[in-house]
Amino acid sequence: MDPLIGKLKLLDETDTGPFISELKKRESPTILGFLNQHGYNIAQRHTSVLDSFMQVNYLLRDGIGIKIACLFNGRDPKANLNGSDFIPELIEDLVGDSEDRYELFAMGTREPWLSDGARKLFGDRSFHAIDGFKRAEEYLEFYRQHHVPGRFPIVVLAMGMPKQEHVALHLQKAMNTRALLICGGAILDFSAQRFPRAPMLFRRFGLEWAFRMLIEPRRLFKRYAVGIPLFFFYLSRNVFSGARRVGGWNALKREP
Repeated sequence: MDPLIGKLKLLDETDTGPFISELKKRESPTILGFLNQHGYNIAQRHTSVLDSFMQVNYLLRDGIGIKIACLFNGRDPKANLNGSDFIPELIEDLVGDSEDRYELFAMGTREPWLSDGARKLFGDRSFHAIDGFKRAEEYLEFYRQHHVPGRFPIVVLAMGMPKQEHVALHLQKAMNTRALLICGGAILDFSAQRFPRAPMLFRRFGLEWAFRMLIEPRRLFKRYAVGIPLFFFYLSRNVFSGARRVGGWNALKREP
């Protein structure tokens, strides 16, 4: 089995409640990530990116490409839990009316979308925000400046792949408290309505990528028009080679 596909935490929609409860019970800093076709492609080209994905505590399926990858590898793909839909639900469920127990961080994109997106994502709750163009060490320093001991940090990283996973791991290694670090891609931009979400019909059939390419052809043409054929090449290579190890990772043990 492809190690990256074997790493996925696959959930039905009815599993999300128990999964959120599981996240609440974690006693150590925890990283939640999402794997889509674009992330899979990057991981095939760069071992460091594959390493980052494999070190994420929970990796959820995002999109029709990874659904196909699951089927190729004999796994039931279950529900599509893309970050744009799941992250707001997760934050609301975690924080609820217990704002004084949590502290919220938004790390990514740029102003005005950073503050606008964080306000919409976090509601009326207070938060700390920093743009997505800093070095990993600067995010750690920002966290340390604003962290209140005894509070549960929820950190939304919206820098895009693979930077957000790298920063999440850097923060995790330095933290000595319970925390949730969420690798959210364009979640702040979507929350700020910088980019429109695809109509529900596109989302229902897993075609949000096609809508986004129509809206932003210059930025996303290579990612999808070139990236999708490459995705099927990588997927076929990994499946039909019968290899249990890719980039030093074992599909069954999920460890180097």
